[in-house]
This record gives sequence, structure tokens and C-alpha cells, in this order.
Amino acid sequence: MQAPSVGGVMLPRGNGETIRLSRGASLTDFAEKINANPASLVAVMMNLGEMVTATQSVSDETLHLLAGEMNYTVQIVSPEEEDRELLESFDIEFGEDEGDEEDLAIRPPVVTVMGHVDHGKTRLLDAIRKTNVIAGEAGGITQHIGAYQVATEVNDEERKITFIDTPGHEAFTAMRARGAKSTDIAILVVAANDGVMPQTVEALNHAKAAEVPIVVAVNKIDVEGADPTKVRGQLTEYGLVAEEYGGDTMFVDISAKQGLHIDSLLEAVVLTADASLDLRANPHQDAQGISIESRLDRGRGAVATVLVQRGTLRVGDTMVVGDAYGRVRAMLDDTGNNVAEAGPSTPVQVLGLTNVPGAGDNFLVVDEDRTARQIAEKRAARERNAAFAKRTRRVSLEDLDKVLKAGEVQQLNLIIKGDASGSVEALEASLLQLDVGEEVDIRVLHRGVGAVTESDIDLAMGSDAIVIGFNVRAAGRAAQMAEREGVDVRYYSVIYQAIEEIEAALKGMLKPEYEEVELGTAEIREVFKSSKLGNIAGVLIRSGEVKRNTKARLIRDGKVIAESLTISGLRRFKDDVTEIREGFEGGINLGNFNDIKVDDVIATYEMREKPRV
Repeated sequence: MQAPSVGGVMLPRGNGETIRLSRGASLTDFAEKINANPASLVAVMMNLGEMVTATQSVSDETLHLLAGEMNYTVQIVSPEEEDRELLESFDIEFGEDEGDEEDLAIRPPVVTVMGHVDHGKTRLLDAIRKTNVIAGEAGGITQHIGAYQVATEVNDEERKITFIDTPGHEAFTAMRARGAKSTDIAILVVAANDGVMPQTVEALNHAKAAEVPIVVAVNKIDVEGADPTKVRGQLTEYGLVAEEYGGDTMFVDISAKQGLHIDSLLEAVVLTADASLDLRANPHQDAQGISIESRLDRGRGAVATVLVQRGTLRVGDTMVVGDAYGRVRAMLDDTGNNVAEAGPSTPVQVLGLTNVPGAGDNFLVVDEDRTARQIAEKRAARERNAAFAKRTRRVSLEDLDKVLKAGEVQQLNLIIKGDASGSVEALEASLLQLDVGEEVDIRVLHRGVGAVTESDIDLAMGSDAIVIGFNVRAAGRAAQMAEREGVDVRYYSVIYQAIEEIEAALKGMLKPEYEEVELGTAEIREVFKSSKLGNIAGVLIRSGEVKRNTKARLIRDGKVIAESLTISGLRRFKDDVTEIREGFEGGINLGNFNDIKVDDVIATYEMREKPRV
């Protein structure tokens, strides 16, 4: 029935009915649910003190406020439920094996390695895979999620195990939690000399929440002060009782550094899987699974690492991954070899997607390209509406506390760009969890994979945002544009440095002692090999000047490949020189660093003292 509402606007009043709306719904969407005129809802919102257009995406709080005023209850549909309803509209069931019992085949267990930082998770995976992952990691911390498959022999039978490598620093809680959700078994790494630490308990809680069996790897048994018995006693307090104590959790004493008892650990994983889990999947249906990691490659486009959970993924299949879609052009296994198909529990890199999907997005194979495009577009529109609803003013970290005190800003807007979607997502989650009181909110206006672009700077200009580049740099003219327009762009290679700086700025405690000043950039035109000096870069100085003995970084396709290099040699023709200016050519030697290629950019800089005003 019709009844007057706020300000005399006529519209239906509810009797406490529940209205289901998706994230980022508009007043028009609300009006359709209650058979009302959208203009009347706009008038109601004006009377409530909020200026909202009929088609504008509004926040969950606004929807609840409006519903309460009209005696309705709003239920915001979760992203998972939205996705399930979307797929059902295309007659697609996600997450279920098709067929009968006889169609199911045994699949390898999917294992996540968890534990406290510096307890040896990466070194353990290094020992298992016989490759060195740790060398390229900033601060010794795993920055991305990867997936790898290994084989071991148990009872004279070859068994495969898939590992999801999740980062160890507490800032990557979101990534580690997501790893647990796609996991069958968790290996909890505990150092025998340290014992149970805060992140050990955190990882343990993630594994328990995901209801996965746990195998405990007691690492560093070869170091001084190692006490594996103490670890067993400590974990008993958290419900993990070793088999030798009458429990059902397998503990294996290992040394990842020495490679001791690694086979015993793999055997324990297989035995735990056989005893506790029914690991079967239908390999004959269309493939479904989860995106583990994704990035943008200059030569190959969007590259996504996916874990097939059921069905078989084949080259030529049409797939949807989150809001990305495409025909599988090629697939690579964890060693970089081309493969034609991938069955259940197999991780592969997929080429051929239209854009970079998010880490944790589900993927599925569909029959037609048109269906894939429609699903991807609907997902993208849904996420865009949700982002618009959160959208809300340009400011630098140094003067943030000043404008806060002046009451000029109530929130810090951020744009986050990184080299991989998992890192971007983890950095965003960590920043949003910062507890800085009620004075200021943190809003992430945009996040993405790849170099900082001019469109990012445009967005920062219009919304007074700070741009964070994680393991990426500004591409093209974006750096000059940012400098010209006064946009604050911050670059980081270790995630907790970004978190500490933002938190310090929000608390008004940021006191930078030095700032980085770019001296010049050089584009590599040719690479010369010298038996005495290694690789020498033949360069053209693009901007500024390059000086000998200054610091440098190497940039490839907008991404930082190496930090803290030194210009150890500088030549013009056959003469050693101390500097080369813009527009001139010369030769640069980076000391022992030889991984240089044509089109790479060498950016030189120095740290100058900058007292805070």
C-alpha cells in the first residue's frame, strides 16, 4: 500500500520484508524490487542528507539506511553467492564433480607449506624442487604465490604431490588464507630452535579453519639449540598430538638446508592423504579450478597460473578466469615446458587470456567464446559497481598529518600497482587492516598489475590519491606527468616497508631522513660481452646524466629486475669518464651483474638528506 514517507514523498512502505541486492546496487535497482519510482527514492535520500542519483552505485550502509527508513530489510548478496547465481543462469554448476562413482579417478594431494617467517618454508620447497627460489626474493620473503608438482616413491609406487607456495610474512595473511582454502593438506614448518611463534599459531588456525589435515615438519634440527621434543610439546597445547604420543598428527624432523629426511616428509604427506582423505575427481568433464597467481608479460600478454581441481584443461579450450576470458593458446608446466593437457591437481601457466585475472578467482571451461565473454563481462560489471560504491579527494605522505590537523582530509586514497595480482591483493588487505583510529579512513581506489601508467596518474590527480608501485615503476611519460602534477608516487620492493610508511604517515610520525633523487636514465641499445668485465651495456642517455659510482636499478618492461646496482664502469668510446649527459651514447658496466638485455632501462639515483619541515 502507498503511505507517506520522509518529506511527504509517496512510496511503498514495507512490513519488514527482506530485499536481496548485490554489492554496489543503485537506487533504481532498489526501486525495481519494491515497485517504486526511483525518483522518489532520490527524494528520500535528499531528506536523509545524502545527494545520490538514481543510477549511481551506493554503499551497503546507504542501502541499509534507506531500507530502514522504509521498513524493509536489505540483504547484501555475497560475492560467492552472486557468482553462483550468475553461473546458474548459464546452466553451469561450479564446484561439483559430474558423473557417477566410476567416473572418479585418484588425484594427487594439493599441499600448502605454512609457518612462521624465517622458519625455512622457502628453503624446504627449494630442497623439494631442487631449484633456488630464495635468491630472487626481497628481504628473504616469498613475494608471490606459485604452484609446483613433484614426484616421490611410496611403497615402490610413484606418487605425485602438488605444492602451493604461499608467502611467509604476516602481511600476506590474505594470500596464505586463500592458499589454505584450495588445499588438501597443510605442512606446518616449525624451527626446532625457535619453537612455536605467533605466525605458527596463525598458520595453524588457517589450516584448522579450512579443515585440512596437518603434517608438521620440524625444521633446522641441525642447528645449535634445536629441540624437536619441545616443539611436539608446544603443539600439543594447540591440539596437534604426535603419533608417538598417541595422537594422529605425523611429525617429521628435517633439515631443509642439509636436505635431511625430505623423502620421509613427502611420504608422510602421501600417507596422511591416503588415511584421512578421499582424493578423487572426474578427469573427463570440462575443467574447473582456481587461479593461483597472474601477471602481465610483455611478450606473452596475460599469464595466469591455475590449479585444475576437476576435469582436464586442454590447449584450445575456452575458459573464464574471474573477469578474464580467452581461448587457451598454450600451457606451461612448473618447469616451463609446453603441455597439451592438465588433469586434476595439476598446476599450469595459461596463455591466451584477455586480461590479468585476480589471485583466487575461480576458472571454468565453457563451450562457446560468447558464453565466456558474457560471464566475464557480467563479473567485471559487478566488481565495477562494487568499486564505485566504495569510491569517495591529492595529498603526499609527508604533509598528510598537516592536512589531517587542518581538517582538510578524512581519508587517504591509494592506487596500488604491482608485478603480480597476489602481491597487490595482499598489500591492499594489509593496508586496509591498519588501525589508525577514527581520524582517517584508507580507501583503495584502484589496484592492478603492471607498471604505473598515465591513466593511474590521471585518477590520482582527480581523487587526490597516492600511488604505490610494488616491484614496478612508472611507464612512459607517467613519471614526468606525476612530477609535473605533484602526484606522490611511492615505490617499494618489500611489502612491510610500504605498510610501515603508510602507518607512520597516518599517525603523523613520518620523518623521512633521505629522499631518492633520480639522476638519469639510460636505454640499452646493445650488449657487449667482455671476458674481463662481463657484460657491458651500450646505452643512449635518455634523461639527466649518468655518473660513475652512483646507485642504479634495472627496469625491464616497466618492472624492476634488480635493485641497488652500482655504475662501476663508464666509458665514452675508448675513454673512461665520470659522467655522460643526456643525448650522448656510452658504455656502462654494472659490476658483477650481467643479466642485461636490449631495451632494458638503467635508472640511476642517489639518496639525499631531506629533513621534514
